[in-house]
Amino acid sequence: MKKRSLVLVTVDCLRADHVGFLGYSRPVTPVLDALAENSIVFSDAIVAGAPTYFSFPAIMASRHPLALGRDVLGIAPHERTLATALRDAGHTTAAFLAGNPYLTSRSGYDQGFDIFHDFMDSGFPGESALSGLPATKRLSNLNRRIQADSRRTHLTAVAYDELYFWYCQWRSGGQNLSMDILRRYPAADVVVDQARVWLSSLGEEPFFLWLHLMDPHHPYYPPQEALSSLGISPMTPRRARFLNSFWNRGDIGAQRLQQYRGEILSLYDAGIHWVDKQMSRLVRALQQFQRWDETVFVVTADHGEEFLEHGNRYHSPIGLPEQLIHVPLLLHAPELSGIHLCQGSFSLINLAPTLLDAVGVAVPDSFQGRSYWEQIAEGNLPSEPAIVECIGACNNPFRFDDRMRPRLMAVRDAAYKLVIDFSEKADFLYDLKNDPGEHSSLPVGALPKARARLLQVARAHLQETQHNRNAELRLLARLRDLRQSMGTKREQAPDCSVAD
Repeated sequence: MKKRSLVLVTVDCLRADHVGFLGYSRPVTPVLDALAENSIVFSDAIVAGAPTYFSFPAIMASRHPLALGRDVLGIAPHERTLATALRDAGHTTAAFLAGNPYLTSRSGYDQGFDIFHDFMDSGFPGESALSGLPATKRLSNLNRRIQADSRRTHLTAVAYDELYFWYCQWRSGGQNLSMDILRRYPAADVVVDQARVWLSSLGEEPFFLWLHLMDPHHPYYPPQEALSSLGISPMTPRRARFLNSFWNRGDIGAQRLQQYRGEILSLYDAGIHWVDKQMSRLVRALQQFQRWDETVFVVTADHGEEFLEHGNRYHSPIGLPEQLIHVPLLLHAPELSGIHLCQGSFSLINLAPTLLDAVGVAVPDSFQGRSYWEQIAEGNLPSEPAIVECIGACNNPFRFDDRMRPRLMAVRDAAYKLVIDFSEKADFLYDLKNDPGEHSSLPVGALPKARARLLQVARAHLQETQHNRNAELRLLARLRDLRQSMGTKREQAPDCSVAD
């Protein structure tokens, strides 16, 4: 029997409630919606961590993000992953990742791949376009003095911030902009183009292809074609730049931001729509090269995105609301016909072992998740609590101090979610059925049995993590970080050598 191949598409910032096959009313994902009609659809797929740097250790290595310690970032050297398992089983492997700085060889994500292209060495037009805009570092000495003086009172600080924002908009008004120039990451068509070329070069051997797409990630600059296809007009590049600049302001509250939320969501949805269009091209390529009927095809996300539902924007790990942790998961396999809806919480810690089982490859002993392929195929997926963990307010994981902040954790099942804030030494219980928007946590004395049950799951997870920690992998990861840190310092040091 011919070995199966695997395609894994991960989409940055893709929320579960913004895809049609999970109920979104806007026609953003027609291609994936059609594919879902003959696929397994998980209604409650939950990430193991958020954002990207806390999510992908589970997706690629089936390892809880903090299991090696809070001081470890990414995949440890020699850690077993989805890619290493498939390559060892005879699969040709390739990854094309759209410029996410946390998914690079620096963090170990190249392990197991014959071809690894993260686009980090590719310049994008937006970099040069942004360099000419006013920025704090380019303030004149006079402007610096004005800014410093403005901080003497709250009112003058507010006035300065407001005037400076509109000054920046005026200064950039004469620039000849386009969505392609403004975009910070390669669009999905660029990544899929490379994947199609790679697929065309394959022989008959089984393969593993991983694509990571950044189109829904901020700043939101979707191709004009995606905007037109969704009927979002007029939306000029200048308007999109203004919206992104205003949405990114840290000096104003949610009430003022709210007035532009609808337009920001339209830009976000257009990015998702562009990903959807490229999925059609990717599927057609697999069909053209006669590989579709032997391929397990998976689409999911590393985390979602917030749009002021709880007063926050983007995906900072300052909370674990459903908008961040609930993601789409669609799995198409050759033998499937008709939609298979899997209800109940499914943690992405179990994704890698399930996918290996689906393609007939042995699951590494180091994986902390388990395969549910047999239960999924039988339509009998058990609902078990999903654990989500991250470091609270860790917005720059390359800073060691940021990685060592207190833990933030959630235990989520089909009915309830318990969020444990270790910095506040407090826990918050939410009734997801009666309060799906998580508008208010339940009183401390409410539902004591449910709270105790989820607390016990959290306690058992922490104990198991501590007891089973792999000291060797942790040491290898820390040594890698140390070498990289020393290399960076050497690059920054002045040249003191004496010429001959």
